[in-house]
Amino acid sequence: MLKIKNEKINEEVYFETLGNGLKVYYYPKIGFSKKFAVFSTGNGSCNNRFKIEGNEGIVTLPDGIAHFLEHKLFEDPEKDLFEKFSSLGADVNAFTSFNQTSYLFSTTENFVECLLELVNLVMEPFFTDENVEKEKGIIAQEIQMYKDSPNWKVFFNLLDGLYVSHPIKIDIAGSVDSISNINKDNLYLAYKLFYNPESMLLVLVGDIEFKEVIDKLNKEFSKYDTEKLMGIKINGNEPATINRNRIEEKMSTSIPIFNLGIKDINLGLTGKDQVIKDVTTNLILEILFSRSSEFYQELYTEGLIDDQFGAYYSGKTDYGYSIISGTSEKPNEVYDKIIGLFENPHKYLTEDGFERIKKKQIGQYLMGLNSIEYIAHAFTDLYFQDFLLIDYLDLYEEINFKMIKDRFNEHFNSDRICLSLIVPE
Repeated sequence: MLKIKNEKINEEVYFETLGNGLKVYYYPKIGFSKKFAVFSTGNGSCNNRFKIEGNEGIVTLPDGIAHFLEHKLFEDPEKDLFEKFSSLGADVNAFTSFNQTSYLFSTTENFVECLLELVNLVMEPFFTDENVEKEKGIIAQEIQMYKDSPNWKVFFNLLDGLYVSHPIKIDIAGSVDSISNINKDNLYLAYKLFYNPESMLLVLVGDIEFKEVIDKLNKEFSKYDTEKLMGIKINGNEPATINRNRIEEKMSTSIPIFNLGIKDINLGLTGKDQVIKDVTTNLILEILFSRSSEFYQELYTEGLIDDQFGAYYSGKTDYGYSIISGTSEKPNEVYDKIIGLFENPHKYLTEDGFERIKKKQIGQYLMGLNSIEYIAHAFTDLYFQDFLLIDYLDLYEEINFKMIKDRFNEHFNSDRICLSLIVPE
């Protein structure tokens, strides 16, 4: 068992590798009544083309299969898993994102029993022709529900404008056509590729007897002789250019909704370098567009935006984008002002603003360490970027204003901007 400690913040984490290769991290929060577990695979909706070791050719899975698989792992022929967790006093859930699928629960009691139920949920796939076909109808309804959501539509229209071929432009749930190609055979194939314990992660947070838990996990996992397929993800040849610079669609909304996106082309980074890029970009966006910024106050005073206005950056090794979003009766005027800011940022992107926002974000991080939910989710996300949550403060201390200016000049390029609009019908 390995203990990792950050003396500056007096936080520590324990690490153990199980007999099957699963990585387990325990973040102790002594005295907390609630406990949290997240069991994750670092594969999401963007991971659907693989070269399988030992086989020729490339395997292409249907769009939406990672999300479909998440749904189907809650299928148990003998019990209702939601009712089972509820009877133990736990809330269970799951989600699929572009880059990971996670199964999680929180509880104040019966933690070990809940954890073993979570293991069984993930490690016991049950797919039949009948239950797969039934699920297609359920997920098709979910897809249609999101397609009818203006906020969801403006976002994916934006990604379609920014990206030419990268699968991030495809809805996480896929399409009605793509899920029609899902069957029990390709679900089992996806399961063998995605759910290899050696490439998975289990994060535990709370007041837990870690050694006892490790012993029980090793015993529980010994029941499963997992058939492993090692797949190498195949990335497409996404160009630096964007697909379209403007997309407008009419839907049922009372006021225009806009997403302005900037495509990132500084890709291929991993570990600390990737996380620094993420942090510096989000610092810039908060300096420029948060409610406390001068630019926000100017637009708000002119009646161009409301409190829905905001910005964030999202990125991994093979993609990245910044989004500035909101609602406005005059979205084109907001767009013009943002472009003007990018061309002459010096009034708004100041060292004083940087120091203020940096202190604010450090404070938010330290406060987050009092939330077991924040710790579990942030730890998982950063782990799949090859970085540990307890090293976050050290990283912030390295960031200076020159790095902010360099990142601004690199990323905020008007040639890589797309405006997505949803306007009233």
